[in-house]
Amino acid sequence: MDKDAASAGVQPIGGLFSTAEIKILICYILHTVNEPVPANLLTNTLHYEGIANAFEVSDSISLLEKSGHIAIADKNDDSYIITKSGSDVAKTLRDSLSYNVKQRACAAALKMLARFKNARDTDIKITHEEERTYITCSALDRGAPFLSIKLLVGDDTQALAIKEKFLNNAAEIYPAIIQMLTKTDEE
Repeated sequence: MDKDAASAGVQPIGGLFSTAEIKILICYILHTVNEPVPANLLTNTLHYEGIANAFEVSDSISLLEKSGHIAIADKNDDSYIITKSGSDVAKTLRDSLSYNVKQRACAAALKMLARFKNARDTDIKITHEEERTYITCSALDRGAPFLSIKLLVGDDTQALAIKEKFLNNAAEIYPAIIQMLTKTDEE
């Protein structure tokens, strides 16, 4: 295919340079993920993975919405879902994209989507009290905390590192704490 898309930030091998390919990939990801994906998450994921230029992804999302291949799911977080015609495109043209590109893009999108959900279902605050730095990480259920952990940390840098770990692993932290607190002495 001819290169008709901007190439800034795109890997020369394994990157997409055709607007048509970018649109097919977006349809393929939304079809595969099968849940609302925020546009900025999709744009950033494909850009940071070196798969497609961020501006081209953003333009392609807009074009796909106008053509009816994707639809806005939630205006608050600017998330999109695949439509029937978009799913048909994904199924019909998926083989026009390399296996490597599809796998990298979907894996990265799923990881970023999990992080998005974790961020939505957590509340993290960094505070300073009596010249000490604390981080409070809370897991939320319908907006209310059901688990909160407050840690004394060395500084803001350490607090930010803990924040990243909590956002990436929130779904694993809660069950681990519950298991530790509820196991019997015999276990």
